[in-house]
Amino acid sequence: MECEFAVVGAGPAGLSAAIEAAKAGARTAVIDENAKPGGQLFKQIHKFFGGKEHRAGTRGIDIGNRLLEEARNAGVEVVLNTAVWGIFDDGNVVCLYSRGKVQELHAKKILLATGASENPLSFPGHTLPGVLGAGAAQTMVNLHRVSVGERVLMIGSGNVGLIVSYQLMQAGATVVAVVEVLPKIGGYGVHASKIARLGIPILTSHTVKEVRGHGKVEAATVAKVDSKFQTIAGTERDFDVDTVCIAVGLSPLAELAWMCGCDFMYIPEMGGYVPVHDENMETTIPGIYVAGDAAGIEEAATAMVDGALAGLAVAQSLGHLSREKFQELKADRLKSAEVFRQRRFEFRKAAKVKLTGKERRVRQWLKG
Repeated sequence: MECEFAVVGAGPAGLSAAIEAAKAGARTAVIDENAKPGGQLFKQIHKFFGGKEHRAGTRGIDIGNRLLEEARNAGVEVVLNTAVWGIFDDGNVVCLYSRGKVQELHAKKILLATGASENPLSFPGHTLPGVLGAGAAQTMVNLHRVSVGERVLMIGSGNVGLIVSYQLMQAGATVVAVVEVLPKIGGYGVHASKIARLGIPILTSHTVKEVRGHGKVEAATVAKVDSKFQTIAGTERDFDVDTVCIAVGLSPLAELAWMCGCDFMYIPEMGGYVPVHDENMETTIPGIYVAGDAAGIEEAATAMVDGALAGLAVAQSLGHLSREKFQELKADRLKSAEVFRQRRFEFRKAAKVKLTGKERRVRQWLKG
C-alpha cells in the first residue's frame, strides 16, 4: 500500500488534516482502529461554543458527519478496524494490523492524530466493577445506547465530568454528586449551571475516600480535603451508588511519537508529555506531524484547526500548494485557533533545531 500522506486517527484532527491535504491534491489515507470514523465527535451530542468558524451551535455528532462527507468528497481513503502498531524505516513505513494480517503502508508524510487516554485514579475499591472512566461511560451511553448504571458518582468537575453528568441524566441515570478536589469548578460555568439546575450537588474541596461493594460497586464515601489535599476526619459522606465515573483529566496518546524518536516536553497544562513540534505541527522527526490531543490536550475546535494546519503544511511540503497560498491559509488558521486558546506556547523550530535536555524542560509561552 502506498500514499503520499498517511493520517493515523480518524477523529476531528485527523479528518480535518486529511480533508485539507486531499483537497490540495495529495493522495491521502486515514487509518483508525475503530469500526466507525469520527473519534470523540460522535460521543458529543452537545452543541459547540465559539464563533461560526468553529461550528458554534452545532452538535459534535453533526460536525463529525460533515467532516466525513467532506473527506469522502475530497477522495480520502478511510481504512477502519485497523491498528497502527509501529512506524519504521526513518518514518516512512506504517505497519498495520487488521483481522490477523500485517501490512505495510508506505507514505511520504505521516500525521499522528491518535487522541488521548483518560487518566486513572487510585483509591480503595477502584478495581470493582462499576468504576470506569467518564469517557468510557459517554461512549457506552451515546454511541452504544447501553446504560452504565442507575446511581452515579462523578469524580472531577472539568468539562468532561460536567458534560457526561448531564448526559447520564438525559439517559435516565441519577447523578448523586460531582466531587472535585480543587476549591473551584474546573469546567465552563454553562455546563456547571446545567447540572446545578437539575439538583446535582457539586462538592468542591472533596475527594473520594473509598468505594465498597461485594463483587461490584454498592457505595462510595467522600470527604472534605484541606489546603494540602489531605482528608479531614469527621467530614465523610456516604452515597449509595452502583457506578463511579472518573473524570480527572486526559493524557496525550503519543506512544507512536515516542517510538519514532520524537523529542518531548513536559507541560502539565497540556496533559503531561507532549511531542515537540513547530508552528506547522511537524515534530523533531522530519515528515512526522502531530495534531489534536496527541499534540496536547485542548478543545475539539482547536484540534480541527491544528489538524487543518498540519494538512496544509503537508500539502505545501509535497508541492501541492504554493508557499504564498500556504502562508495565507496558515495565518487564517492560527488566528482562528486563538479564540479557544487560554494559553499558547511555542517550541523552537523543532524540525531544524535539536533541543537540549534542559531546553525541553523549559516552557516557552507566548501568553498566559
